Amino acid sequence: MTSLRIPVALIISAVFGFILSGCKANDTPETSGEHVVSVRVSEVTGGEAQEITLRFSGIVRSTQRATLTFQINGTLKERAVELGQTVAAGDVLARAYNPALEPARDSAKAKLDELNTRYDQAKREWERSSRLHERGVVSEQNLEQIAARRDSLRASVATAQASLAEATQLLQESTLRAPFAGRVEALLVEKDEFVAAGQPVVRMSSPEGKEVEVRVPAYLLGHVSLDQELPVWSVQNRSEAPVVGSVVEIAQAGAIRGELHSVLVSLPINTLDAGEPVEVGITPKRESAITVPLLSVIRSADGMTVFRVREGVARRVPIQVERVVGERVVVRTGELEPGDQVVYAGITRLADGDAVEVR
Repeated sequence: MTSLRIPVALIISAVFGFILSGCKANDTPETSGEHVVSVRVSEVTGGEAQEITLRFSGIVRSTQRATLTFQINGTLKERAVELGQTVAAGDVLARAYNPALEPARDSAKAKLDELNTRYDQAKREWERSSRLHERGVVSEQNLEQIAARRDSLRASVATAQASLAEATQLLQESTLRAPFAGRVEALLVEKDEFVAAGQPVVRMSSPEGKEVEVRVPAYLLGHVSLDQELPVWSVQNRSEAPVVGSVVEIAQAGAIRGELHSVLVSLPINTLDAGEPVEVGITPKRESAITVPLLSVIRSADGMTVFRVREGVARRVPIQVERVVGERVVVRTGELEPGDQVVYAGITRLADGDAVEVR
């Protein structure tokens, strides 16, 4: 009987020791494990928001265009082109007649010829007098007078040359030529009509490059920038997808109340035709307020704060509360950004730097 009691006692003590050791092994990770707080989070809202796209009407026009005028008064003697005609650079478009131009040119030329003759004679006289002066025949005073007359005639020749150039240029201005290759858009004066200097006669444009100008209120100038892409819709076919234009010029706001300001948009080639009515879309952007849930705001000794969660860690972020809007709070802070996660449930168990589990 004694031999049977000893093994049973040994077995019971061994099993009990094994159980105790197992319990101690299981208790070790529990005490050394990281403290994780279960929380609920919500997104920070606000930032830049887009409003409804506003459309402004305009007419497609050529990028290179010109309204041509004569620089002289006269009668339209010849009109060498027709409406819609294609012309090359330098082609004659029209001629004006002024009865005073050719006589003025001829008179200036004759005056120059006369002065050239007198100047040549004065030079020869000075050369002869110089040789005679060396032999003592002509006095120094007479030689100086001859030289002064020669120099005066030389200046008169220069003046006559300028007058001839002016008269010739005015005569050339009676012929109107195309400054670039393009198409005649309008003929503004009929043949034999009197044309004043600076009066529009022909309007033409180049087929290369199209643009549209729209006029917008001053507050919208801050919502467009150079090289910004804007949608352009054709009014004649609103079902088509818009053409994408690029802003090339923006006017500066003025001090006149109610004045509209120009925005120039360049259009891609082979898209819209000159004269086609279009609408240009401008989408204003506004900065909306940063808001957080009302339940996420914590009042502490250092002021108002919220817990922001990033990479599973909660950090305290200071804020300034501006106003309450429903269940959210409008805040001012330089650290929170739209899309950040802030804790609104489980805050009482949370400390700065705690690891969190988002439920």
